[in-house]
Amino acid sequence: MTEVTIREIRAGDFGNCLDDLVDILHATVNAGASVGFILPYSTDDSRSFWSGKVLPALNSGVRILLNAETAGRAVGTVQLDMDVFPNQVHRAEVSKLLVHPDFRGRGIARLLMAELEGRARDLGKHLLTLDTRTGDTAEPLYRTLGYQTAGVIPGYCRAPEEERFDSTTYMYKAL
Repeated sequence: MTEVTIREIRAGDFGNCLDDLVDILHATVNAGASVGFILPYSTDDSRSFWSGKVLPALNSGVRILLNAETAGRAVGTVQLDMDVFPNQVHRAEVSKLLVHPDFRGRGIARLLMAELEGRARDLGKHLLTLDTRTGDTAEPLYRTLGYQTAGVIPGYCRAPEEERFDSTTYMYKAL
């Protein structure tokens, strides 16, 4: 496999990366990932998410956005959400770990998570939380990375492809 580089995307670089981010999210959702969106899901929907939700958080400094790149192409991304209440400044939330379907199974998600956890430690975070659709391939991945299950909420989210409600598993890791 070609070398994978992980880099932080700051608000000033965001415009240069937006098309790649749009492509990753669009492809991931259309491949069946339950990451908050339902089908049909267009590139305009994806662009609206990145520009309307992520960019403002980058501008305000409450989110870190990491990209995995190989051969000049962004192929994966993950976010560290630090927009928490004052009594929770020791923790952050892992959000939107996405690897383009064409690049899965190459260890990219692990690389992204390792970098994200290092950044969290550098920022003095002692606890990371996340949620994932119960039974998805991400759930065992998180377990192998040391995340523990806090609980499962049945009927938490609508499935992206049909009118069905899936459970979500909440997980955490002490750093």
